[in-house]
Amino acid sequence: MYSWKSYFVVQSDYQHWANEVLFSVLDHLNPEAIGSDQGLFFNSIHHTVDHILLVSQSWLARLQGESLAVNYKVINNPDWRELKIALRRETRRLQSWLESQPVEFFDSQVAFAGGDGKTRTMWVRDALSHLFTHYAHHRGQISAVATRLGAPCPEMDFVYYRREMERLLNETQRFQVPPAEA
Repeated sequence: MYSWKSYFVVQSDYQHWANEVLFSVLDHLNPEAIGSDQGLFFNSIHHTVDHILLVSQSWLARLQGESLAVNYKVINNPDWRELKIALRRETRRLQSWLESQPVEFFDSQVAFAGGDGKTRTMWVRDALSHLFTHYAHHRGQISAVATRLGAPCPEMDFVYYRREMERLLNETQRFQVPPAEA
């Protein structure tokens, strides 16, 4: 049976993979394009990636019963290279944390203070669904800007992730040495 836990651990891995695909495309752009106003809600590609990181950190804190004060109006991670590293680490941290949770956690609710200060309650699976669609939403915006600026169009769909994982699994199995017979 495929549990909520399995589903969200895979989704977390997918987020990391999709971010890597996006970063490889963004590497084709000059740094000025990444930092300049491109008409996004958070203006620049840089600020939008910074926002993705902050939202991920904020939701993980909420899921852990903590609170994180964030200011989305400013770029909290001004160095582009360090920001990419921080987002990579954050998606792996989230994945590792999700892997460590009991199966029952994903069928529970989490209470947290919303952006307006009011206490909110949400199913963990809904909070994670929100977080992961939030990643995809902003990656889509960034992808559109990047292709408009001349970068290759990234193929970040989940189906491409699954195909890549199957290819890697097949390669790994092909190179495994069979156990010696006793």
